[in-house]
Amino acid sequence: MVEEVAQRPSRDHRKVSQRLPDFPWDKLTAHAATARAHPDGIVDLSVGTPVDPTPEVVQEALRAAADSPGYPTTIGLEATRQAAIDWLARRHGVTGLGLDGVLPVTGSKELIASMALHLGIGPGDLVGYPALAYPTYEVGAALAGADSLATDSLTAFGPRTPRLLWLNSPANPSGRVLPLDHLRKVVDWCRERGTVLVSDECYIECAWEGERPLSILDPQVNGGSLDGLLAVHSLSKRSNLAGYRCAFLAGDPALVGELLAIRKNLGLQMPGPQQRAMIEALADDAHVEEQHARYAARRAALKGALEGAGFTIDHSEASLYLWAQRRTEAGPQDCWSTVAWLADRGILVAPGDFYGTAGRHHVRVAFTATDERVAAAVSRLAG
Repeated sequence: MVEEVAQRPSRDHRKVSQRLPDFPWDKLTAHAATARAHPDGIVDLSVGTPVDPTPEVVQEALRAAADSPGYPTTIGLEATRQAAIDWLARRHGVTGLGLDGVLPVTGSKELIASMALHLGIGPGDLVGYPALAYPTYEVGAALAGADSLATDSLTAFGPRTPRLLWLNSPANPSGRVLPLDHLRKVVDWCRERGTVLVSDECYIECAWEGERPLSILDPQVNGGSLDGLLAVHSLSKRSNLAGYRCAFLAGDPALVGELLAIRKNLGLQMPGPQQRAMIEALADDAHVEEQHARYAARRAALKGALEGAGFTIDHSEASLYLWAQRRTEAGPQDCWSTVAWLADRGILVAPGDFYGTAGRHHVRVAFTATDERVAAAVSRLAG
């Protein structure tokens, strides 16, 4: 009698790094060298890193908290979580959020990259994210060994139900803002299927025109229930705190509690001094409005210069980027040709295909450079 052999799922024996997509920024090295060779130096509009000073109120809080000999807790200070709750209520109309629904994290990128893995998603599961997307959503799915699908259409999932669906509004790279009706539709769709919906809202205070961006935690969107919903927020953009790595997660207490239980075992903790700085940053609106005005002026200058040089700007109603396309007589130019054209003028931008095949005819132009460098870019585009 021949015994039946149980079929085991095949394992992926590659190194973990081999399962991940190539790190996109490595592909930009040659164009960066070309831009740096410009006689007046490079205007780097690629990564979008903040360059303006960290607000003094935040620096003072960090200095005052410098004597911090003990271990921080993963759940964070009650005052840190309350500051996040107060900010969401004051600035974004969020209600019904308690201290058990907030978790401070050391930068949003590590949270996004580890989310699928920490929620128990793995081989055979599906993760969805936008057709144009921050690459870390795909990285997180690959790290967990899950399947992924980049799409803006819920019907594209067919008979499969994603375990996790990412939203990003305002969007990176396009600056698109999703309207209320669309957000409601996605929330309802996910709840009907038991899909965890996570909204990356790191650019929510970087809006310039059109409809005001809404959080999925807003009761207008979710009907007053946080069930199945999480939102990711960062202080890197709004408060020039990229170097502090200050971010937080908020939403369904059951999901936050599950992630907390895992992160405690991994020792993922935001340092105490950064938490104190984060409290002050969330409580102070003046520096946000001041920084918003700086970015608005830079955005207007670059937008006008790009359009004057024959570029078309699509979406870009929010975020810290202009989603630009250069057209020739033959049609829309390939993004890498546009990158090269700009690099020859000493301007470095990000190619659209870093964010998915849907971006192959666009480039992402950050307006986070100094006023002097933005003025240099404007001059070069006019030449």
